[in-house]
Amino acid sequence: MSAGQAVAGPDGAPRCPWALSTTDYVAYHDEEWGRPVHGDDALFERLSLEAFQSGLSWITILRRRPGFRTAFAAFEISKVAAFTDEDRERLLADAGIIRNRAKIDATLANARVLTEWAPGELDELIWSHAPDPDGRPVPKTLADVPAVTPESTALSKALKKRGLRFVGPTTAYALMQACGLVDDHLETCVARKGPSGGSHSGA
Repeated sequence: MSAGQAVAGPDGAPRCPWALSTTDYVAYHDEEWGRPVHGDDALFERLSLEAFQSGLSWITILRRRPGFRTAFAAFEISKVAAFTDEDRERLLADAGIIRNRAKIDATLANARVLTEWAPGELDELIWSHAPDPDGRPVPKTLADVPAVTPESTALSKALKKRGLRFVGPTTAYALMQACGLVDDHLETCVARKGPSGGSHSGA
């Protein structure tokens, strides 16, 4: 087997190798990663968590996600935008999240920016950068999965132009992967196809 190919899990089904690096990843890989996410608040959460992940491993964020959701009012944009200086200090002291001052400030600032957008505008902007799936070769190994693409670079520029922070091209691509704008499950990965043999996203 070539390095980076899908690996059989405990149930015998092949999965992307990273999904088997820790048991915490399996459900996330099988049930969430690569499935379409819509809704401004849901996308704000994913965008915020990807920003917090910058420089860290995703498992660090995933294990703290319940804490993040509690600390940031379930990532409801309107509620986070209303956070006060006292809330900021609370976040900086919260051991249940990543206490990075710049990332916390960016999340609060992004929420305030997004309150000025029309309902559905964040969803529309992000999904407008989804590439044509027919124009993308299905990755066979991890080496075929990019870290940055022209679409993620364009998405990053579009978000920054609108005033959002911590949205570099790599973060933007991780968002695209996590939210189903692209399907980077490996060719033989069980999560690429559902039980009926159709796409895991239902498309």
